Amino acid sequence: MGDLTELSNLLKLLADPTRLSIFNLLMGGVHCNCEISEKIDIPANLISHHLKVLTKAGLITSFRKENDARWIYYCPEPEKVAALRTHLDEFLNENRIADREPNCPPCKKLNNPECKE
Repeated sequence: MGDLTELSNLLKLLADPTRLSIFNLLMGGVHCNCEISEKIDIPANLISHHLKVLTKAGLITSFRKENDARWIYYCPEPEKVAALRTHLDEFLNENRIADREPNCPPCKKLNNPECKE
């Protein structure tokens, strides 16, 4: 299984409702800051903060068009999205759920009838 610290950090980052909304919007295609602000009804300066956090985590990337560099466009980073999906698939794989009995002292030492032998 992958690194749980990395998965934990990404899940914490996406647990913020605004960042999750932005990331969800970007999964639907490239957007600029002003479009994001308009679609999720949050001021552009707050959007910029969340975009910076998502960019630093590697979940999104930005670019400018050669013919008009005034605007910055944002989109998901496909490799990072694929890695996150892989981590989640591994972590949430139902085959990991083991059929086992606890090996705790009440079962070991007291021969507790509620514990299977």
